Amino acid sequence: MLRGSCSSITFVRTSREPSADELARLQALLTYEETQGSHDFSGTLFLVTPRAGTISPWSSKASDIAHNCGLTMVERVERGVAYDVQTTASLTTAERGAIAVLLHDRMTEMVLADTQDAIVLFSEAEPAPLRYVDISDDASAALAKANTDWGLALSPDEIDYLAENYAELQRNPTDVELMMFAQANSEHCRHKIFNADWIIDGKEQPKSLFAMIRNTPQLVNNVNVLKI
Repeated sequence: MLRGSCSSITFVRTSREPSADELARLQALLTYEETQGSHDFSGTLFLVTPRAGTISPWSSKASDIAHNCGLTMVERVERGVAYDVQTTASLTTAERGAIAVLLHDRMTEMVLADTQDAIVLFSEAEPAPLRYVDISDDASAALAKANTDWGLALSPDEIDYLAENYAELQRNPTDVELMMFAQANSEHCRHKIFNADWIIDGKEQPKSLFAMIRNTPQLVNNVNVLKI
């Protein structure tokens, strides 16, 4: 049987040590809900925070509010939820993992075992230098390797297109250029498949997948139907 409690914890990075007045204002600003209380954990701690390397929407807004309140030494504010889980016996690694899965969204969040580990929220990596793909020998092969190594998800025809055009430009592409091309030309942005023409058994279909979705509100003319 599991039981426990949870409370929110706010983490603040400052450019300098705040004065007593600034600290009092910051504490008043960050006392905003009843779950903010004691952080004395008697059980197993599961600290759920935004994923390292990301800045949550809450953080962006909270940091702006702190600056507007004159707390210019605040560089960034972030928060997490601390779950204090009580168990009758020590948890195994597998059991901890099973509980963590239930407590967070692995797409946007991570689970830490100690509040001191939250320092990773404010870690910043140095910008990496540009990387170039040498297309002087075999452009298609070099781009295909970069596609695999960097996870660009380019199709064969897109690789051929890039090879041809950079050959005309007479220069090597950079990793930034290839990533921007991959994202701007992706299914998410261009809907190359979802908005494409369909031919089934040699017969061209009258509607694309997007047109099929739009067809419903067009037929019912219902204002409550979300139109894409």
